[in-house]
Amino acid sequence: MKSAQVKRSVRKILSALDCSALPSVTRSLSLLFTDDTEIHVLNREYRGKDKPTDVLSFSQLEGGNKIPSPSLGDLVISLDTTLKQSKKYRVTLSRELLRLLVHGTLHLFGYDHEKVPAAEAAKMRRLEKFLMAQFPRNPDLIRKR
Repeated sequence: MKSAQVKRSVRKILSALDCSALPSVTRSLSLLFTDDTEIHVLNREYRGKDKPTDVLSFSQLEGGNKIPSPSLGDLVISLDTTLKQSKKYRVTLSRELLRLLVHGTLHLFGYDHEKVPAAEAAKMRRLEKFLMAQFPRNPDLIRKR
């Protein structure tokens, strides 16, 4: 993982989103890169889904929190699933990782695509596509061995 490139990518995603509604103290988000075993445990515990997933988002802005958080939230990304999906979708590993960073960040901002009206899900997909277009086709986020 090229942590400096990942950080720059997250900053670019955030700069393309309207952050004006965020509390002024909100200045960070955390990223955890893990494997399918760990994300499976988290997915079961927090979403009731007994299987691994690609990305989990834990927003610090939702849930009626009265005290503004310095953190936007936490993103947990399974690198095992990222690799599987990059092969399935025939994209580079870096491109799929970037898509999951975009997708997870949109969830932190309250966007959803599950259990919502089709128009709301479409809005998230359009925004995801717009954000992905802000990056080169093959971002360089993964260190080559």
